[in-house]
Amino acid sequence: MNQEVIIVRGNNTLAGDVQVAGAKNSALKLMAAALLGQGPSLLHNVPHISDIDIMAEVLERLGATVSREGHTLAIDTTNVDSCETPYELVSKMRASISVLGPLIGRFGEARVAMPGGCQIGARKIDMHLVGLEALGVRFEVDHGVLHATTPNGLKGAHVTLEFPSVGATENMLMASVVAEGITAIENAACEPEIEDLANMLNAMGAKVAGAGTSLIEVEGVPLSAMHPCEHTTVGDRIEAGTFLVGGALTGGPLTVHGVDPAFLRMAIMKLRAMGCDVETGEDWVRVSRTEPLTSVDIQTLPHPGFPTDLQAQFMLLAALADDVSVITENVFENRFMFAAELMRMGADIELDDHHALVRGVAQLEGAPVSSTDLRAGAALVLAGIVADGETQVHHLEHIDRGYEDYAGKLASLGADIRRVAVSALGN
Repeated sequence: MNQEVIIVRGNNTLAGDVQVAGAKNSALKLMAAALLGQGPSLLHNVPHISDIDIMAEVLERLGATVSREGHTLAIDTTNVDSCETPYELVSKMRASISVLGPLIGRFGEARVAMPGGCQIGARKIDMHLVGLEALGVRFEVDHGVLHATTPNGLKGAHVTLEFPSVGATENMLMASVVAEGITAIENAACEPEIEDLANMLNAMGAKVAGAGTSLIEVEGVPLSAMHPCEHTTVGDRIEAGTFLVGGALTGGPLTVHGVDPAFLRMAIMKLRAMGCDVETGEDWVRVSRTEPLTSVDIQTLPHPGFPTDLQAQFMLLAALADDVSVITENVFENRFMFAAELMRMGADIELDDHHALVRGVAQLEGAPVSSTDLRAGAALVLAGIVADGETQVHHLEHIDRGYEDYAGKLASLGADIRRVAVSALGN
């Protein structure tokens, strides 16, 4: 595959309206949940991104058929006859570990390759295992493959998670819907994507209450009571937040459509604190700014705290604000790799363990930079839009994991941006 780069010429322009896609972090788990439907389910509002393609491949490897028409996926899991996901797919995308819960629910066993590290932190799966063990799952690791069995079936249990892990909450939820008896998940993750997953599971015949709060209760039903369904993925709050930061950088006005503003409460609060005007409607958010950006302190925390997935974008805002901002990363240990790339463009950032001291500068300068992860890549492109001169962003495979037609959407908002093959550079 020919490598591509995004070339941005700073014109400080992003204004207008943009539609966000369905949430990546929801759609991936909804696809996994389709395994419990044991038939043909329809998923609407599914983004065109590489992570979705990999998850489709995981499901096909298990025996499902997956087809796409526009933003709708048809997933037929009638003939799924394997409960094993191979390393070459799990290594491409950690979210494929989310088939563990539904496979255990459907077959009483699963064989899933252990995920490797992740560039933004180790993200161990211990909590997934502890939660599932409480439901009666036994695990053995053999040559890098996690083998799960349920010798006495799945039994409901009261589980308190050590940390409100999204992945662990999702895997427990998908296994517990077909466990015998009642399951309570305490200190559960509260992300909107968890609520979306619970809504789909309920549409398939499950009995889940409390999703979106820290206490989720599940009344188990027999697997035979679960059936396929039709479901629409919620809008992507992180994509929405990324575009809102773009509007905040340039002054906008920029309106994102297709997302519930309640998903972005903390980000909206910080935008206002930095001197932006933010208006909201039922499924849209508009940002504009006429005053200089002011500094702000941010701590990333599990939802409803400030999302780690918007930390890089807000670090960029802080880099152009007056005075000093302090950003504390509490969720992923390597998330500050982005800072080094932003410093290549003239940002003044001092790192101290999981704190970043960001001193605002008057102007960024265009430079060749590399995406270190998905959100960093998106933020570097935005940096190019407000930087002086030309910025080349490399390693677009990170951006393609989570943003559908990112360059195209930014161009529609006025950015001077193009995506070209590396071989075309210098032509």
